[in-house]
Amino acid sequence: MRTPFNVDEVINRTLRTSVLIDAFWDRWIVHGFPYAEIEAVRSKLHTLQNWTQVWSTLAAKQEKLAQQLKEQHFLTEADKVYRTASLTYNLLQWIYPERNEDKMKAYKSCTRLFRLADECSEIETRYEAIEIEGVLCPGRVRLPNDPIGCVIIVNPIDSTKEELYQYELDFLDQGFVTVSFDGPGQGETYISNGLRGTKDRWEMFVNLVIEYAAKQFPKLPLNLFGTSLGASWAIYGSCHPFIYKTVAVSPAVEFDRLQLPGYFLERMDCSCTLVPEKRAIPNFKELHFRSPVYLFHGGKDLMVPGKDINDLFHRLPKGKKWMAYEDEGHCCNYKLGEIRREASRWFSGEGEEAKS
Repeated sequence: MRTPFNVDEVINRTLRTSVLIDAFWDRWIVHGFPYAEIEAVRSKLHTLQNWTQVWSTLAAKQEKLAQQLKEQHFLTEADKVYRTASLTYNLLQWIYPERNEDKMKAYKSCTRLFRLADECSEIETRYEAIEIEGVLCPGRVRLPNDPIGCVIIVNPIDSTKEELYQYELDFLDQGFVTVSFDGPGQGETYISNGLRGTKDRWEMFVNLVIEYAAKQFPKLPLNLFGTSLGASWAIYGSCHPFIYKTVAVSPAVEFDRLQLPGYFLERMDCSCTLVPEKRAIPNFKELHFRSPVYLFHGGKDLMVPGKDINDLFHRLPKGKKWMAYEDEGHCCNYKLGEIRREASRWFSGEGEEAKS
């Protein structure tokens, strides 16, 4: 059962944070949202009405441009603009902590534009789903020519598979199949289908996605890549016998020690239970580690204590690696492109000179 809270107040606190705190926007900028668009309107985002009007107007403008590019057969450019428009709708829907008509409408536009982008792409895309407790968890699989491996992307706890399309592109460019599903409490699984996140559901989800990928790509090595709580579940997945290697960026270790903003905790309570024994985070002390893990951490991470990361690293199995960026915060946002390139090298057997 959820702890009751005032939804309007949570939204207002989120809006105030977006106007006042620069770091609020890091996540969206590094995932492809145009910085200039944020700076042009940020001071206006004081009300929910302004938020929805600003982003819906921008998304409509972006969609119109993408359609024009498509009609002119500039498909690569249309692909990119469609995905930017999708990310704009993703940002729009994110302001609502609870499932409601406005959130579902905005997210439906997000997924619609993402599919239009896929239609412009030369990369084959498959739309799949796994089932948990009778509820579908939708996902997408993208296939480069002559793949050398598979990367299962485990999304952060409140992200969607559409938000992290830059991750797909980087791994595809290096020859990896990408597999990305919305887990319990995420994207279509939560917004459209209503499945909240719990520890048990996330355990089932990770295992099912790994087994799906192993069945679909039996000759390819399977790797995991995750950030934040997605990194926590990627490490959980590293215990599965089908997994070759795992990269985890800023994994949460002890939920009670996470320094999360108050408004964010209340947001999480909508999509994922905060009941201590059911919270959607692995119990690392119970895990039986099997395959190598490459751990990345920011020296200025204010959410996950450095001691927790160090303690976790020492428990990881043979073949583990470590990289710290002293000037980065949680998720090492502005090093993620570099991290994905390093992950690709490591997954393919290169990069063995990194610190072990």
